Amino acid sequence: MTFPAIAAVRKDEHTMEKTRTTAVIFFAFRLIPLGIRRALFKAVFRLVYHASAKQRLIALHNLRNAFPEKSIDEIEAIAKGSYRHMALVMAELFEMPYITRETLHEWADSEGLEHAERALAQGKGILSVGAHFGNWELKTVAVPLMFRPMQIIYRPLDSPVMDNLLGWSRTKHGNSLIPKGGSGKRIISLLRQNHPIGIMSDQNVAKNEGVFVDFFGRPACTSVGTAVLALQSGAPVLPVFIPRMPDGRYKLIILPPVEITRTDDYESDLFVNTQRFAKVVEDMVRKYPEQWFWIHQRWKTKPWQ
Repeated sequence: MTFPAIAAVRKDEHTMEKTRTTAVIFFAFRLIPLGIRRALFKAVFRLVYHASAKQRLIALHNLRNAFPEKSIDEIEAIAKGSYRHMALVMAELFEMPYITRETLHEWADSEGLEHAERALAQGKGILSVGAHFGNWELKTVAVPLMFRPMQIIYRPLDSPVMDNLLGWSRTKHGNSLIPKGGSGKRIISLLRQNHPIGIMSDQNVAKNEGVFVDFFGRPACTSVGTAVLALQSGAPVLPVFIPRMPDGRYKLIILPPVEITRTDDYESDLFVNTQRFAKVVEDMVRKYPEQWFWIHQRWKTKPWQ
């Protein structure tokens, strides 16, 4: 298939060079064989689960409200599974920059790439809706190697060390980073140049930054940014996830475009479309509940605040 031209990105503005600290950290962890590293991280996260009461209670509270039909034993099993999954994601992080097109099959296969190909052929770019689910760091490898590099919207981390470590890993395969805040015009320009844009849409936001939509039966304040960009640009919105499969590998799943509602009521359109994006995330998390970030205070912002 022939795609409309994709303009070059200003790499000096959006890529990240590896610092010496990042190089040392990656080198040190890669000295540990991956199998042993996974076992060590699982042991550490098992300890954290029992030692950090605050985070454990947040996860259990979130799960209890999300799955009221499940028993306490089932809730605890999902919570422990979530910690175990986070341990694997962290242990595997140090392999991400070194995965190649030739070795990617050892890590992941794909489903639904045709949806991305058809969407890009429209020439309006792609808005990719994702979540802190599955191995979201592997997604920054799988998408550029299987399809096209992304422009990833992200919030710079407070820790310069972690910011560089993750930023370098995420851009190693051709992706670029777009810091949140005041980036709307830049994103619209990139969409017009037919670039795929990666967005995480599963985090709590302040009341003035989003709308309350239903997420696991509770009102969750959710950013309207994706809906705004979709309405302004006409770009298709594709949900993209990468859950871990029973064999230990992952599957890059690209779902069909989400239907976008456009009426004369802009505020209503923002709500309706944001609700649809949240529902797609919820549906995927329900299939693999251990693979979502339950320790995040997703419902922290309240409607009455």
